[in-house]
Amino acid sequence: MPTDPLRLSGNGIDIELPVMEGSVGPKVVDIRKFYAETGMFTFDPGFTATASCESQITYIDGDLGELQYRGFPIEQLAEHSDFMEVCYILLFGELPNTAEKEKFLSDITNHTMVHEQLHRFFSGFRRDAHPMAIMVGVVGALAAFYHDSTDINDPHQRMVASYRLIAKIPTIASMAYKYSVGQPFVYPDNSLSYAGNFLKMMFSVPATPYIVNPTLERAMDLIFILHADHEQNASTSTVRLAGSSGANPFACIAAGIACLWGPAHGGANEACLNMLEEIATVDRIPEFVARAKDKADPFRLMGFGHRVYKNFDPRATVMRDTAHEVLEELGVDDPLFDVAMELEKIALEDPYFVEKKLYPNVDFYSGIILRAMGFPTSMFTVLFAVARTSGWVSQWKEMVEDPRQKIGRPRQLFTGTPKRDFVQMADR
Repeated sequence: MPTDPLRLSGNGIDIELPVMEGSVGPKVVDIRKFYAETGMFTFDPGFTATASCESQITYIDGDLGELQYRGFPIEQLAEHSDFMEVCYILLFGELPNTAEKEKFLSDITNHTMVHEQLHRFFSGFRRDAHPMAIMVGVVGALAAFYHDSTDINDPHQRMVASYRLIAKIPTIASMAYKYSVGQPFVYPDNSLSYAGNFLKMMFSVPATPYIVNPTLERAMDLIFILHADHEQNASTSTVRLAGSSGANPFACIAAGIACLWGPAHGGANEACLNMLEEIATVDRIPEFVARAKDKADPFRLMGFGHRVYKNFDPRATVMRDTAHEVLEELGVDDPLFDVAMELEKIALEDPYFVEKKLYPNVDFYSGIILRAMGFPTSMFTVLFAVARTSGWVSQWKEMVEDPRQKIGRPRQLFTGTPKRDFVQMADR
């Protein structure tokens, strides 16, 4: 929605730039014609002050600590919804009625199995390969198995690809884990929920009956809901950038997984667990808290504060209660959980943390939950990818269907050597 333009004067330039206004959030200066009218580029490393697209999917207000999917507050979705319904909301923008949800569930479960030849694809990886390395390779390879859903110009194929990705990602993730520990792959069980089926594929073995624990099933479902989408973060932007070239959806999601693999993005909960292991015991906490407060010390407490949320991470509020429920349900005796709970208490009460708003974030609690449930830390980022696939395909679909979308082509501020003449060897 246009509003009064922004006038820029100076440096020999006098122009007016259109200002756009969304339904909520900051206004946006339209600089699409800035270069044509001024001969200059804008400079924004990391694109932290640049709107790269128009989207109707996810909204974040970091100052107020709000996260909304299609306008629905994350707290309400966590309390009243389930992950499959959240996937529907992200893809289609509205709450499904009973018939729509049942059909959506049926359509997704129809695609949970992977091509049988894909099983042999795993044998090409070393047994000690990182599960994220396997995820990048296998998800990208899906384009070689499902040729009938790679035409991005066909709305039906786009939808089939979206369903396939949401349905098959848990299957592939569990296969990556099973392969790493030398256990047989477990086929999907479509009689279970999305989260319950994933837990069974992860932890069941043929020799022993597996019963899904309802508390753990709900915790897994909540983790998926809370990580489903998060606006134009690094991996989502990567998916959109790859998709802007016309790449097939499987390649785009594989690119998103590769970006998520970075420790600054998807590896935060794993880094948090590593920190807890470094602290080791409750009596050492004061030492590490003191180091965190010391500006001269490079040590930082992982799992506290958030780049976007300047207030409390709204997802952490939900995860905090779930973490306590899971620990109580499992009765796990682990000194790391004692360290985590004491750190949580300090962060919520210590004036230093309160004043700087360094509250425990979603990564702090999700790492604790996943460890208690038996997931190795190498699988933490994989679980993030399983959840985020629903957001990625929704963002990809929106991008492909946007008539104003162009291939991504960022510009640069060149600071290298200007044009010069080549010097022959004999003259150097």
